[in-house]
Amino acid sequence: MTFESPEPALAPPIAEEAVESVSVEIADETIAEPVEQMGDDELVMLLESLLFVASEPTTIERLATALDVLPERVDVCLDVLQMQLIDRGIRVQRHNEAVQVVSAPEAADAIEAFLGLDLSTKLSRAALEVLAIIAYRQPATRPQIESIRGVSSDGVMRTLLRRGLIEEVGRLEQAGRPVLFGTTFEFLQYFGIENVTGLPPLDDDAVEELAARAEIYGEEAVEHAQAEVTEIDRSQEDAESEKVNK
Repeated sequence: MTFESPEPALAPPIAEEAVESVSVEIADETIAEPVEQMGDDELVMLLESLLFVASEPTTIERLATALDVLPERVDVCLDVLQMQLIDRGIRVQRHNEAVQVVSAPEAADAIEAFLGLDLSTKLSRAALEVLAIIAYRQPATRPQIESIRGVSSDGVMRTLLRRGLIEEVGRLEQAGRPVLFGTTFEFLQYFGIENVTGLPPLDDDAVEELAARAEIYGEEAVEHAQAEVTEIDRSQEDAESEKVNK
């Protein structure tokens, strides 16, 4: 007598709704945001390393992408790094959304001697006038600058552009669309500040501090800078009065 093996029972068909449900669950797991495991101390250390090897200013977004963390965490940890380096030989320098590390301004003389450089080239008073106006009013147009100074500034602005202390940052949306100018990283390095918020407030002590940072000492330089600050204050007051009248 022979026995035939019973045919294996077939599994019941899976309903389409169940398949879709499983797919949705898998998809949801796939797109879930990863939990960041990196601690703040490690992130600060890695940010310092990346900024050290970067050949040019980089953005917070690029740093966040490289380290696979949120830009907000990078922003906070950059502030921590900035505080840690405040008494060190390098500093964190930020301008708009870009950031880089630079040597401390106090080390300029030693670096100049070590590298055999001549960094003593000073700006003229006219260049400092234009630079002060742009720094405090940026973005500013050439007509706005010339209205404060009372003289043509074409040559001076070409010099500042060539030295990389100012740059075009856009155009004013009005007739003729004049070019808007702002300061650069080179400007921050020249005056030894970490960002534009490090500019001193517009008062008498600040004028003397700006003159000292630009390495122009003497009563005449301070008085001239004071006159420029007064003009800026008047222009700001006039602008506010126009807004109120409108």
